[in-house]
Amino acid sequence: MTEAPHLILLLMGVAGVLVLATVVGQALQLRLDPRGTNPVLQNLNARITAWWGMVALLSIAFLAGRAGVILLFALLSFAALREFLSLTAKHAADHWSLAASFFVILPVQYWLIWTNWTGMYAVFIPVYAFLLLPVVSALHGTTKHFLVRVAETQWALMICIFCISHVPALLTLDIPGFEGRNVMLIAWMIFVVQLSDVLQYVWGKLIGRHKLAPNLSPSKTWEGLIGGALSASLIGASLWWMTPFSLTEAAGLCLILTAMGFFGGLVMSAIKRDKGVKDWGHQIAGHGGFIDRLDSVIFAAPIFFHLTNYGYAV
Repeated sequence: MTEAPHLILLLMGVAGVLVLATVVGQALQLRLDPRGTNPVLQNLNARITAWWGMVALLSIAFLAGRAGVILLFALLSFAALREFLSLTAKHAADHWSLAASFFVILPVQYWLIWTNWTGMYAVFIPVYAFLLLPVVSALHGTTKHFLVRVAETQWALMICIFCISHVPALLTLDIPGFEGRNVMLIAWMIFVVQLSDVLQYVWGKLIGRHKLAPNLSPSKTWEGLIGGALSASLIGASLWWMTPFSLTEAAGLCLILTAMGFFGGLVMSAIKRDKGVKDWGHQIAGHGGFIDRLDSVIFAAPIFFHLTNYGYAV
């Protein structure tokens, strides 16, 4: 892979940050909470441990190349779709629609990306699945809560399959002078978005005073958003040489990514509050479910894909 040296360098940098975080977390544990009774420190160390696992998984997929990346995000879409649909209204009449979502629509969307069928994977879910899937439920069942059931399923498809699939879709872009290095775009985007999430949390804990949306997420503050977005953008822009963007362009895209990532977390929090749950799942220690970790990427990936496509691809 032509992107391997830069990719390995980035992964080594992330590993270094995790090593530092692990040392700090364990030092705080030994000094302030040797008995393991402080929930904040327990949650912090659980999150760090989970990050090791997630980074290891992403590293394996990235180093495996195109097939590894597409397979990883197809599996993540499957897990996210399962989490989302577990909280939605359903009826026996929807069983065939749900089966089609998991075993027809999801694999077809990722097959379209694998085959570089750009025109079709961009419209397959928002046009064909949107129009045809409700027909399956309409033919098989009752009209009770039909609109709610259909709308929630459509949202699940858009969020968990369509939006997430835009991450590996970056592999299909033909960017002059950047051939064979598209995996770096994915690594860079995820790094910036996830780093912003972490730094927003850190800045919010350090200097956060003004709640941004207390009814949705009491932990989110204006200080955390601004501090996290700016610091993550600064770090992301410093890695411009790993992308097809100039320093200024990378900085601008970082600001867009961090903003969309924040909006994604906000919207997904609103859905959770509406459903009366704190997390989408409990599969990832300290992080909740898969959607809890992907919510910022879900909103950032499609915007980043289209900006890069229209501005840099041929």
